[in-house]
Amino acid sequence: MARAHNFSAGPALLPLSVIEEIQQTLPELSHTGQGLMEISHRSAAFEAIRDSAEQRLRALLNVPDDYAVLFLQGGASMQFYQTGLNLLGPDDKADIIMTGRWSDKAIVEMRRCGDIAEAWAPDDGVYNRVPSDDQVQVREDAVYVHYTSNNTVHGTQFHQLPEAAGKPLVADMSSDICSRPIDVRRHAVIYAGAQKNLGPSGVTAVIVSPWALERASHADNTRSGGLPSMLDYRLMAKKDSMFNTPNTFGIFALDRVLAWVESRGGVDAMAEQNLAKAGLIYNELEQSDFWRIYAQKGSRSIMNPTWFTPTTDTDRLFVSQAAEAGLKALKGHRSVGGLRASIYNACPIESVEVLVDFMKDFEKRHG
Repeated sequence: MARAHNFSAGPALLPLSVIEEIQQTLPELSHTGQGLMEISHRSAAFEAIRDSAEQRLRALLNVPDDYAVLFLQGGASMQFYQTGLNLLGPDDKADIIMTGRWSDKAIVEMRRCGDIAEAWAPDDGVYNRVPSDDQVQVREDAVYVHYTSNNTVHGTQFHQLPEAAGKPLVADMSSDICSRPIDVRRHAVIYAGAQKNLGPSGVTAVIVSPWALERASHADNTRSGGLPSMLDYRLMAKKDSMFNTPNTFGIFALDRVLAWVESRGGVDAMAEQNLAKAGLIYNELEQSDFWRIYAQKGSRSIMNPTWFTPTTDTDRLFVSQAAEAGLKALKGHRSVGGLRASIYNACPIESVEVLVDFMKDFEKRHG
């Protein structure tokens, strides 16, 4: 088997050891006589898996004991709406920091739930940076502030928590969760689609504070008809994410990925490795004016460097020749163009080294 160097933005690369471990469980899981995808979510075997995944995530991110950890469905796109539905009554306000495609999508869903204003958006409409603290304007009566920690499309990232005027934070961390330490206590809700840093698509990890669970009671009391069962954080927490049949396969895979992160030294070690990988790419990009980095310094993503060659034709040639050389999924998002290398936790530094060598050779041939 020849595996390519995979730079897909998501669903993304999984550690090979995790894939092989999953493969072994498909015919039979832990002497149960049943395959991984055949066991009941109510069985003791699966409950142990779910509990293990929760405890690993709690330990890796230092999640306080009084926070709920949920494994839900619907992806971050569902959470754009579910957070607002649980935290806001019809007359409540929240603010959002606009930093890219995903905040563009989030604000649409949040506005179904309350009065949502932009705490910051780029005045030129170009999402190539995140704001400084003095640029963020939060309303005094806002209930919380929403932000996207890493922007896969534009290649930007918050390298410290954004200014929120003391308000609770709600964060979409789909593309950088478990890539570095975070202060969970500063957040009311953290959510992340699993398909970038946590496992396969189909599972969403959601961390919910006691304050957010209490706010769900407020929203329930002020909203006609109450909260839908499947979207109620309180019910999902009470039922340990098993109000309905969860994605049993995805939760098992997530648990195995978290175990792999633990074995590699936890999120501190992941952060060091990710900085080294990104540094190799950015250092090469800064060597000459053949390349143009999309994101401004100080806002550049450690997970998703984005850049351009001198022309769109050369961009296409780079993608094509890279694929022939075994470097896959380097085409930039259609809304931005250019090139993008998604180098999540599971991307080995050896793949980045091969990419940088290819970049050097490509510039010699086409520069």
